[in-house]
Amino acid sequence: MSEYKATVLWERNDAKFTDARFSRGHRWIFDGGVEVPASASPRVVPVPMSLTDAVDPEEALVASLSSCHMLTFLYLAAKRGFVIDSYRDEAVGVLAKNAEGRMAITLVTLHPSIRYGAGPEPTAAELETLHHEAHEQCFISQSVKSEVRVEPVPAGAAS
Repeated sequence: MSEYKATVLWERNDAKFTDARFSRGHRWIFDGGVEVPASASPRVVPVPMSLTDAVDPEEALVASLSSCHMLTFLYLAAKRGFVIDSYRDEAVGVLAKNAEGRMAITLVTLHPSIRYGAGPEPTAAELETLHHEAHEQCFISQSVKSEVRVEPVPAGAAS
């Protein structure tokens, strides 16, 4: 078993607080020392109580799913002898009411666009298998209730 920790820091400063008009801006600090400005999403809590230039939890969930899928995919591709030069994913998460009527990230769609280097490229069937296995082996995708889709973008079609 492994543990992963993040420190989340928020301070009221001089805000009244009980009027609910306090800043949602806070910081995430990770074990390697990286510090990330974070906030409630401006789509959920209006500016100025949220910060537009910070990562919000919804974005972080989408990025975590995308990153985990990518890292697992790269490992599996390398094991099969496919050389990947670049991988880009413009992942999208949807916030909507779930089956219980609660707001949740109900769908995450990954759009991986992969550029291959020297050597063979996977066939369409091999690529589908790689993405399926990456999804099945990704720790994060196995940790959430949300549906996670993978919709690869053909090489050269990404912006």
